[in-house]
Amino acid sequence: MLRILIHHAMGLDDSNPLKLRHDPSIGIKRPKSGAIRAWTDAETAAFESHWPLGSKERTAYSLMLYVGAARADVHRMTWRQIDEATSGVTYTRSKTGVDVETDLHADLRRALDHAARDYVTIINTAFGRPFTAAGFSQFMRHAIKAAGLPIDCKPHGLRKTLGRRMADDGCTAHEIMAVLVTQRSWKRTREADRRRGGRQAIAKLKTRIPNSQTSLESLGQFQKEKEKP
Repeated sequence: MLRILIHHAMGLDDSNPLKLRHDPSIGIKRPKSGAIRAWTDAETAAFESHWPLGSKERTAYSLMLYVGAARADVHRMTWRQIDEATSGVTYTRSKTGVDVETDLHADLRRALDHAARDYVTIINTAFGRPFTAAGFSQFMRHAIKAAGLPIDCKPHGLRKTLGRRMADDGCTAHEIMAVLVTQRSWKRTREADRRRGGRQAIAKLKTRIPNSQTSLESLGQFQKEKEKP
């Protein structure tokens, strides 16, 4: 935003006293923001304890956790996407345009069975309308805060939580990518392979029992490490 103001000032008429002759921000690098982390098992348990099955908050949380969809995709997800897939969930990730199909985890099925089917979209506002992306983000932040979770417990962290759990339960890096669609190169993989990998990964995902938690930082290097002599 500061650079926008600077460029505006540089474009002012020469007679304007606010006119800038050069850009003082040239050479300044953007600071790196902290990486969003996965939730711990204790944090997911605290959220589930606070928000019961049937609440919009629990349904939204379950979709993000067991589908691995980002907020931009969950807020507009419809019941049709659940019903038309054979015992699974299908959607197109808005960020990459890649079609994703996963199996329907037992905990997600239970959450959806308790959710009201009053509208086309699964998660709706108090007025019965679909959330905007920004509105859904605020809705989830309020839900997380109400559950007493720390400020660094972000909605997007649920995607990483799913990835960490799949790693804990023996999924391969390829299967995890099929669910999370984390690499652009995955878009060029055959659709049949993506669908099969997504279903296999969720099928391996166990009902959660607190255990050691695998870091996902090394998953991107999985293939390179494997190729080392």
